[in-house]
This record gives sequence, structure tokens and C-alpha cells, in this order.
Amino acid sequence: MRVEILGQERRRRWGDAKKLDVVMSIGLDGATVTEVAHRHDVSRQQIYAWRHELKKKGLLPSTADTVFVPVDMAAMHGAPL
Repeated sequence: MRVEILGQERRRRWGDAKKLDVVMSIGLDGATVTEVAHRHDVSRQQIYAWRHELKKKGLLPSTADTVFVPVDMAAMHGAPL
């Protein structure tokens, strides 16, 4: 079997703004990580790596996907199980 190399394969370069757009598109209209990865022709692992990188750079708040709900512990203490 003979294989010919026709040209040099180049890596795509993704700027922080484009990475942020891709990461923030997760969840819009119910889009999953897998769907977003297919749409942009990258792996799911790449999106998770970008999310981690953007959080470290301070471009993506670490609590962007966290929701806090207030809990009244005093009301819970007296409540029957």
C-alpha cells in the first residue's frame, strides 16, 4: 500500500473569544456537549479542556453552571421525616 502526502496538515487555531462562544453555546436550546462538539468538529474532551482553561484565565466564571438555592435550616430542623 502506498500513501502520498499531498500537503502539510495544519492545526486550527482557536482564540479565547471563539472558545468562549463554543463553551457558552452548551445548554442553549437544550444543546448538549456532544451536539456542540459535532457542530464545531471538535471532541467533547476538547470542550471540557477549553472550559477548564477559560476558568483558569478568569474568562469563564467557575460558577457559571452552578445554581445555589437558599435553605432554611431552622425550618428543616423541626420538620418530621
